[in-house]
Amino acid sequence: MSSTVSSVLAGAIGPKSRIAGTFFTHEGLRLRTSVRLRWLAVAGQAFAVLWVYLGMGFVLPVWLCTIFIALSAWVNISLSLSWSVTARLHERYSSLLLAYDIFQLAALLYLTGGLSNPFAFLFIVPVTVSAATLPLPRTVLLAGLAVVITTFLAVFHLPLPWHPDEPFALPSLYKTGLWAALVCGIIFSTLYVNRVASEARDMANALAATEVALAHEQQLSALDGLAAAAAHELGTPLATIVLVAKELKRELRLDGHHGEDLDLLVSQSERCREILSRLSQRGNQSDAMMQTVRMTALAEEIAGPLNSPDVAILFDVQPKSDRSGNPLTEPVLMRNTAIKYALVNLMENAVDFAKTRVTVRISWSLEQISLTISDDGTGFSQAVMDRLGDPYVTTRSRFGEDERIRREGHGGMGLGFFIAKTLLERSGAQVNLANRALPETGAVVRIVWPREIVEMEQAKPADL
Repeated sequence: MSSTVSSVLAGAIGPKSRIAGTFFTHEGLRLRTSVRLRWLAVAGQAFAVLWVYLGMGFVLPVWLCTIFIALSAWVNISLSLSWSVTARLHERYSSLLLAYDIFQLAALLYLTGGLSNPFAFLFIVPVTVSAATLPLPRTVLLAGLAVVITTFLAVFHLPLPWHPDEPFALPSLYKTGLWAALVCGIIFSTLYVNRVASEARDMANALAATEVALAHEQQLSALDGLAAAAAHELGTPLATIVLVAKELKRELRLDGHHGEDLDLLVSQSERCREILSRLSQRGNQSDAMMQTVRMTALAEEIAGPLNSPDVAILFDVQPKSDRSGNPLTEPVLMRNTAIKYALVNLMENAVDFAKTRVTVRISWSLEQISLTISDDGTGFSQAVMDRLGDPYVTTRSRFGEDERIRREGHGGMGLGFFIAKTLLERSGAQVNLANRALPETGAVVRIVWPREIVEMEQAKPADL
């Protein structure tokens, strides 16, 4: 099943596709966000200029500063009138707007002391916004632009507004330190914020894929109920067809081909009624049986289709004992599509990588239920051991990298284990990974549920 789901998701998740409208990718900056951030910058810049000029009485080119601040206000007004504020700008236009913000800030800093101005650190803001919303290449270009302008302002700028009788000049070494700090901050913000945003997008995409796979599985689980409903609804019209056919043959006294046709119609209608009757009974039985299941029965049900001549699936049931030394009663669980789907995924992975056998060990105590799946394959690679369970991390060849592996069902997208782990953790389980102790080889996946969470307290063995 994991290979099947991986192939489905490989087709559904592409560089330009979405999953049910929730696939997250680089789509540029929201116009509303850009406008709000720029209004905040305009307000802050206007307040700073007025405070320095009027409140502190320092001399500075106030009219030139006002022109650059007004230019940002005009850009905001133009954008708001030309576009819907809910629009998401193309990444090209988002990059141009952020580049404008860098140049506008550079112009104000050039007029007010360059890197000596305490607000020089604001060069980090446009780069950080880009790192969170735009692809890395565009962010790198904006970061490079910010570094170049920072270097220019370290050398060329008008004097910092200060008391005329107390000339202000920073030592060259200190200016160099300021420049280095700004450059380091720009580079760090670019790499760190872009990495965090990328991981958040990957997680959102993988969770969307999980929801799609689970919804598909739930649709399959509902087929029994639909079959029973169809059997119930079709029973009456079929009975009418049989009755009418028999009445026609008796009243018209037809023989020959017409009589044979009516006999055939009656026999086929009776056959349809028998098939629908079996479907209806199966649906009624499933209503009672499919609600609960023992853990061992669930594991055997999953393992049945996966057994093959090359890889055997062995079971080891180890119930704990009560105070009297008697084995504890096996827990009865509510049927859960998510748990079954996750266990199918994990067990199929074990079969794919095993050499000769997969061992499924089941145990339970008063407090918890444990299921361990181990194989005799190569085990988990140490390079990915700590990252397994994150989306898009896989020990398989990815789809498209090796056509032969993809055809044989061993290709993957790195979502199978993530989906399984996510679904199990949502059910209250704790999932642990390990490799078998040397000299044995193979992977071990241990799943532990608190018994009170997954056990169906009202269920009895007779329910099965």
